[in-house]
Amino acid sequence: MVRSFDPSAAGVVTTPSGARAHRLLVEHLDRLTRRFEQVRPGVWCLIGNGLSNQTFVEGPEGIIAIDTGESVQEMRAALRELRTVTDRPVVAVLYTHFHYVAGTTAVFEEAGGPVPVYGHVRIEANRRRVGDEIAPLYGRGIAEQFGTDLPAEGPDAQVHVGLGLGFRFAEHAPWTPGYVPPTITTDRPVRWTIAGLQVEVTPAPSDADDSITVWFPELATAVQNIVWPALFNVFAIRGEEYRDPRTLLVGIDHVRSLGAEHLVATHGPVLHGAASIAARVQRYRDSVQFLWDQTVRGMNKGWTTDEWASRVRLPELYDEDFLTSERYGVAEHHVRQIHNGLKGWFDGDPAELFPLPPAERAGRLIAGFGGPGVVRQAVHDAVAADDLRWAAELATWLVMAPSDDAGEGHSDRHRLAGVLRRIGQRSPAANIRNWALTRARDLEGTAPLDRFRTHRLRRDAVTVAPVRSVSTLRVLLDPDRAVGMDRHVRFDFGAGGVCGLHVRNAIACPTDGSGATIALVLAPAVWADIVTGRRSLADALSAGDATVTPTSAEAATVDLLACFELP
Repeated sequence: MVRSFDPSAAGVVTTPSGARAHRLLVEHLDRLTRRFEQVRPGVWCLIGNGLSNQTFVEGPEGIIAIDTGESVQEMRAALRELRTVTDRPVVAVLYTHFHYVAGTTAVFEEAGGPVPVYGHVRIEANRRRVGDEIAPLYGRGIAEQFGTDLPAEGPDAQVHVGLGLGFRFAEHAPWTPGYVPPTITTDRPVRWTIAGLQVEVTPAPSDADDSITVWFPELATAVQNIVWPALFNVFAIRGEEYRDPRTLLVGIDHVRSLGAEHLVATHGPVLHGAASIAARVQRYRDSVQFLWDQTVRGMNKGWTTDEWASRVRLPELYDEDFLTSERYGVAEHHVRQIHNGLKGWFDGDPAELFPLPPAERAGRLIAGFGGPGVVRQAVHDAVAADDLRWAAELATWLVMAPSDDAGEGHSDRHRLAGVLRRIGQRSPAANIRNWALTRARDLEGTAPLDRFRTHRLRRDAVTVAPVRSVSTLRVLLDPDRAVGMDRHVRFDFGAGGVCGLHVRNAIACPTDGSGATIALVLAPAVWADIVTGRRSLADALSAGDATVTPTSAEAATVDLLACFELP
């Protein structure tokens, strides 16, 4: 059975849009096709409106909307579908986790004002985390994993994203954010009465630590974010915090224990029939346990991560159901992540204890092969033999330790891009295809990802939350510029709040401003202009739009800001 990718091109097909992709990946498309489905009387699910589903549950007092998508426009589209079957008002919103919660204001618009919003207590903190400190990393990961920069037509065209048709649809542009924080939260099992319905909520960490399983006992229906339409993604190629299989098993076992007649997920098709659901969910949880158990077995034997990746393979029985097929991520990546989550990065391989810097190592390997020309020929030969794993490693050396390759017909970056494109086309896993094609286009310069490699604060976000932006500066500090500096500045944004930043020992430590020897006073909008490069602090001080106390510390404050990688 094909796993990470097919060495040969035999399984590659062309879709109507011209996309070149593995036939198993294309077959999965049917499960994600857009449709507004009645789950049972009074419960509807819109599949294929984006990356996530939007679900509506009718109670005596009105409709509960579960998850609101990636934008106001996406949720408006979902509400239009709802209005084809009922005119009852939406009286509450419920979030399954912090993803897909950006269309809530569309519900408020239709309702003529706010309605209660339910969710996990961690949702707000998680939204801040991905939007502040790790914003470039998170944004680049989204672009790579979900192929947001791939074209609509041609060989590199998007097919789907594994759990849904796409991350965002062009028809929903300009993707206006409409997130509203939960007003009623929990971090433990709880029973709520929402819209007159009894609702049992159980925390079930999955791809986010704020995920919940929602059980409607009166409707024999569960809505959850842990049983997906593909093998669970223990490792997200975009980069995410560790998803512990031991914790996952608890949540999956809870889903199975409910005896649901209807199982609705945040992604993909609805499952029906208690017996069928129980059997399929059991196999789903067993696939996760298999990955954990066999990874630990290998660790106990002293296998390295490369050995686990090549030896731990899901038995073919798991390919009998799309729920446990590798159509999103791949098992050989999941086992690596389990090791890192359990034990850390070092797997006992002596070569990894003190490796050479990547460029130097690549240069020595190339020299040992006989020079760049020999390695380029080896790449060509490996591609011709469908030995793509070896071709990718060889081509990566050439890019890591660049040399003059003029006259070779195309650059080493293009050479590596060609290998990645083949891997992407031959993988039945959406994450791998999207990542490989996106990185290939970046290497070629067709669709560069440079904008995701620089931390740029958003002016609107800084204006609303200036104190939070000061804290974010700590991950923009260039330590070489801060050597020898010990300076503590208090930031006073008036109604926007007060905070401090102490640059010392080559770090920037956020404080409450107490004990600072310098005070900087300015409006949030002025601060937003400064940190987004629209004006300098020196200019704001000269114009009287910012003040420093004592005034003799103006130059020192300017020097402090110069330690950060700001535009």
